[in-house]
Amino acid sequence: MVKIKPLRDHVLLEPIKKEFKRGSILLPETVEKERPEQGKVVAVGQGRIDKDGKKVPMEIKKGDVVLFTKYGPNEIKIEDKEYLIAREEDILAIID
Repeated sequence: MVKIKPLRDHVLLEPIKKEFKRGSILLPETVEKERPEQGKVVAVGQGRIDKDGKKVPMEIKKGDVVLFTKYGPNEIKIEDKEYLIAREEDILAIID
């Protein structure tokens, strides 16, 4: 198994896909193909360095479920599994 340790203020996310109910509403095919906006944190970097050279620790931790900007993260594939790498600033909220 490949181990990935994000650098600085980067976060490795496992995307959580939304489920769309079809019921009596007709949804276009593209709806299911849209990028997810939620994910589970798989790994985090050590934090960013501010302009004074001090390390700023990460606010999120491994295991958190987060809401992030739709097009901020980069898509990667590791051993046929899709992940996202995002900066901490692309994460909008932690979901409880």
